[in-house]
Amino acid sequence: MSTTVTANSVVDFRASQQGRPAQETRVDVPDAKKQKRRRMRPRKLILFAAAGLILAGATYWYLRSTGYESTDDASIEAHVIEVSPKISAHVQAVHFDDNYKVKRGDLLLELDPRDFEVSLANAEANLASAKSKLNESGAQEKVAEAGFGQAKADLASAQATADDVEADFKRNEQLYATRVIDRREYDSSVAQAKTARANVESASKRVTSQEAQVLLASAQYITAAAEEKQADSLVQQAELQLSYTKIYAAFDGRVTRKSVEPGNYVQPGQTLFSLVLPDVWVVADFKETQLKRMSVGQSVSVHVDAIPGREFKAHVESFQIGTGSRFTLLPPENATGNFVKVVQRVPVKIIFDEPAVDLELLWAGESVEPRVDLNSRANREDQRAAPLPPAILGAADAAAPKP
Repeated sequence: MSTTVTANSVVDFRASQQGRPAQETRVDVPDAKKQKRRRMRPRKLILFAAAGLILAGATYWYLRSTGYESTDDASIEAHVIEVSPKISAHVQAVHFDDNYKVKRGDLLLELDPRDFEVSLANAEANLASAKSKLNESGAQEKVAEAGFGQAKADLASAQATADDVEADFKRNEQLYATRVIDRREYDSSVAQAKTARANVESASKRVTSQEAQVLLASAQYITAAAEEKQADSLVQQAELQLSYTKIYAAFDGRVTRKSVEPGNYVQPGQTLFSLVLPDVWVVADFKETQLKRMSVGQSVSVHVDAIPGREFKAHVESFQIGTGSRFTLLPPENATGNFVKVVQRVPVKIIFDEPAVDLELLWAGESVEPRVDLNSRANREDQRAAPLPPAILGAADAAAPKP
């Protein structure tokens, strides 16, 4: 009986031992799968997120690229005027410094005017002398004209006297032939006739002489008038030379690259400083393959590297008639046998639509990235850039020069 109990207990113990691992296996396997699933879940989320980001980026790129053309080969341009003197002189005063903002008509530079003041005084004296000679020539011409008139009157009187004496001579000749008068009266009439003819000839020569005097006086008057005009032009030239001793701001803008100081000796053509005008625009070098659908008036959004996060509104103003390489100093020649086709770039001028106040931070030479909306068709031919007004070149042209 004890053996049976022992056997049963052994069997039960083995059964319990065999069942226990099986039970543990049933419990441990599901936990491992859950842990594996838990480890895989973040990876899947990351993959799904990455795929979503890629899809969103591709969609954004497609939407932004469709119907638009852009380039990073673009920069801001502005009118840059290099100012140089027209005369050689020492600099007397400089009324500005680098990066100064100036207004149209402001006095910027003064040169030593003493030499030019002396030249002007000399020219004015020559002009006064020329005017005096002109008045003298005019008076002489009037005197010659009066003498010419008197000579013509004397000729007429001598001719009348000669005619009367000639008539008396003919009558006396007939009377002498009929022995009415004697030889003495006849000889007297002959002498009077000769004298009258001589007087006519003398008066005629005086008329010719006086006429020559009139022509000479007229020529002298013309010469004096020409000398007066020449002297007057020399005065104007001296005044211009004197006006060049003061240099005024031709336009509103900012002074850059100042290279002049008081006491310097400057010469014509020497660049003293540059004046940058506030008007700015964009010159973008688009590839020729990007111009198929691009036209004047299309809207443009401009991103400036110096002002991140800001988008400026603009429009296409014009296209350069020729590629950039065509207008270089040494344009490429394609006549050789080593020709390799290269995509050319065409400069496109883009004008800002923003108010001038919003463009003060845009400076010449800054890099920009324009983006042209090819679907826009706004007609903006009336918004083309206007040419610059006439420049102020001297004090006479300045509306209100500041001394």
